Amino acid sequence: MATDPIHQFQISKWIPIEIGGLDFSFTNASAFMVATVAGAGAFLFLTTSSRGLVPGRLQSISEMAYEFIASMLRDAAGSHGMRFFPFVFSLFMFVLVANLLGMFPYFFTVTSHVIVTFALAILVIGTVLVYGFWKHGLGFLKLFVPDGVPGVLMPLVVAIEVVSFLSRPVSLSVRLFANMLAGHITLKVFAGFVTSLGAFGVAGAAGAVLPLAMTVALTGLEFLVAFLQAYVFAVLTCMYLNDALHPGH
Repeated sequence: MATDPIHQFQISKWIPIEIGGLDFSFTNASAFMVATVAGAGAFLFLTTSSRGLVPGRLQSISEMAYEFIASMLRDAAGSHGMRFFPFVFSLFMFVLVANLLGMFPYFFTVTSHVIVTFALAILVIGTVLVYGFWKHGLGFLKLFVPDGVPGVLMPLVVAIEVVSFLSRPVSLSVRLFANMLAGHITLKVFAGFVTSLGAFGVAGAAGAVLPLAMTVALTGLEFLVAFLQAYVFAVLTCMYLNDALHPGH
């Protein structure tokens, strides 16, 4: 367990629950998803419950997060996109906090499981489809018919646009899942080298200096990746929501 880089991703049942032959067990993944929502909600509540005219450090972080997502949404989808702000902000905070929680030793990284990231991606694309058809009706299909395309090429271009649209939940989910999975495996491998070499006495301890340095560097990089992946997920969500708001552009 100490050196197995895959063990950290295994799902274990904490509270077995079976209803009608279906498994509804409360697992470590479930627990950390609850912890992610509770942690993000508690942080935002505690940092904004006693708002001051001159914000403190924690209030400033909350305000910066608000302005960061609001600016991103306005730039990508215009002022009309702000109706989706609660949705995009919630996604960003969930992915960010889940990524950061996964950096603690013996914690579970829920975003390293493709079923979780795919569910989030389907939620995004589902929102785009539902709102697009509700707001524009069949006019939403103009999203797949770019302006200025010659008629002879239209069937091919439409087919490419449809395939591109259907691949969005795959690319959106796999990008987040793969980055978190690969980064944690690499980090665990180098940390395993440190542990293994340290068991060989003084010579082993000397040889463990390089993997230890790599572990420290990778840890810093993983914190950066944790934020970047939350940012990428949010900015792509904003771009997809813009298609629902302005399908003909």
